[in-house]
Amino acid sequence: MAETADERDERLAVVFDQLLQDSRGGSAAARLEDTIRRNPDLERDLRELFATARMAEDLALLDTLAGAPADGLSLGSPGSSVLRRSSSSDGGWGSGSWLSGADVLQVAEGRRSAGRNSLFSLIGSQIGDYSIEAEVGRGGMGVVYRARQSSLQRTVALKMIPNAALASSIDLQRLRAEALAAARLRHPNIVPVYEVGEQDGQPWFSMQYIPGSTLSERLQRGPMPPREAVSLLIPVVEAIGAAHRAGVLHRDLKPGNILIAEDGTPFVTDFGLAKRVSVDDQASAGAAGLHSLTQSGAILGTPAWMSPEQAGGQTDAIGVAADVYSLGAILFAMLTGRPPFQGASPLDTVLMVLEQDPPGIRMLNRAVDSDLEMIVLKCLQKPQDLRYASTTALAADLRAWLNSEPITARSSTIAQVMTRLFRESHHAAILENWGLLWMWHSLVVLLLCLITNAMQLNGVSARWPFVTLWVVGLGLWALIFWNLRHRAGPITAVERQIAHLWGGSMIASSMLFAVESIMGLEVLEFSPVLGVIAGMVFLAKAGILSGRFYVESLLMFGTSLVMAAIAASDLPDVSVSLFGVMSAVTFFVPGLKYYRQQRRGRRQGF
Repeated sequence: MAETADERDERLAVVFDQLLQDSRGGSAAARLEDTIRRNPDLERDLRELFATARMAEDLALLDTLAGAPADGLSLGSPGSSVLRRSSSSDGGWGSGSWLSGADVLQVAEGRRSAGRNSLFSLIGSQIGDYSIEAEVGRGGMGVVYRARQSSLQRTVALKMIPNAALASSIDLQRLRAEALAAARLRHPNIVPVYEVGEQDGQPWFSMQYIPGSTLSERLQRGPMPPREAVSLLIPVVEAIGAAHRAGVLHRDLKPGNILIAEDGTPFVTDFGLAKRVSVDDQASAGAAGLHSLTQSGAILGTPAWMSPEQAGGQTDAIGVAADVYSLGAILFAMLTGRPPFQGASPLDTVLMVLEQDPPGIRMLNRAVDSDLEMIVLKCLQKPQDLRYASTTALAADLRAWLNSEPITARSSTIAQVMTRLFRESHHAAILENWGLLWMWHSLVVLLLCLITNAMQLNGVSARWPFVTLWVVGLGLWALIFWNLRHRAGPITAVERQIAHLWGGSMIASSMLFAVESIMGLEVLEFSPVLGVIAGMVFLAKAGILSGRFYVESLLMFGTSLVMAAIAASDLPDVSVSLFGVMSAVTFFVPGLKYYRQQRRGRRQGF
């Protein structure tokens, strides 16, 4: 009997999923040709779908090479045929999604069958007590239909995966998780779930149907007046606070997931990426006690609205602060008409979220005052502990602003200022790549200084032996150091900045010999300047990487003074040895810390 079109499409989906699984082990092209030999009638479709999947895989590789996975497309778990995609669109009911072979099949099928109805259209069908009338929203996690509930004679929104037979188990689990997460929440500004069910293996849930538009659609007309924006956002912030208190993190807050009813009431929807947490209060919601369908290293959310910890794939570090960040990003867009970060691609946007500061709101909209800008920027701080500790605190500041009262975002105690001064920046994670190298560097510098001092104390006065030792020796070590770092993985833009600082300090140290010669001074007479150069390098590192390097900077500045005092005294001139010891300590101690941190992370599988 001849194969029907539906049977052929189903066979294509199965064959293509198996091809994706087999290709994980390598020789993808060979496996494609082998699959085509076994299924010659599917050759054209398989080649189209395989090219699409390889494009997705290439983007995932680019994400990895950039040092942090990006939104867009990225690989799922090893050995899985699933490619995860967080939707870059901001429309309606959408959220982050997973792209499987079946999903790629839908894309290709849609292209091939233009002009005829979708293979999986459910409009006009009956799902339990519901008659499906029209599609009102579509996202990676499923489709939302307007449906009529016969028993209660009411219109509802029905969310489901129309092609459940071809969906991955993760898709189905996520839909069920979304239903359970939303069903346990009770707040006037969260779309309520009415019923959760399953028909023929296809999960679905019904919820209140809210005619109106999304905040995303409203922002297409431009920024909102500040007071209108804040008044609209406060109920949303309070709704998310209620979710946090119930142990649910949203993790995909964006304008497209905020519905605005016809009377102007905002509603939070789409808990498809929600994470359940065990918390006693909002401030403690974080890495402990998490129950999630995601794995460490996966990126969740939409690039323009996700927090830096989400952009970095640090799923175990995502807590209340991530939702606070997204609320700040939404308020930024409400005030300016654009998200805080806009890149040419999802990957560019993710890198901006990780590395750059948002533009000043008042530069984009002069109608926004400095206090409201301060509230938004506090939400958008990259370190989590610098954001609002809870949505309650954020809502309180927004209400204070509405009432022309002082806001807490401007208040800081001395202890808070000192904590911020000495804390790590969001770039500090790169130091794990340098830990072991810094430990080796400390030994090289110590050895170099001890040899130099020994030559000096033994009466070597010629300049060329010292020049050879420092210029050639340091130059060779620099080449070895940089080559070893290259082998450890891709180098980020921040690491290049640090490398330029280090290279500049090496050039400056070697140039001291030329300056001494031109000025007619004895060799090593400018050696105390070595401490000044090192202190300046650590001062720059403190501003870029971690405030703790202020300590190393002070130590090296102090060392230069002691070196000068020793050189001016009648004591044996061991100033270069002192510099070597102090340099070794300032490199070895943080190097050991970050080396251990890297080892600990690897043991935990991060």
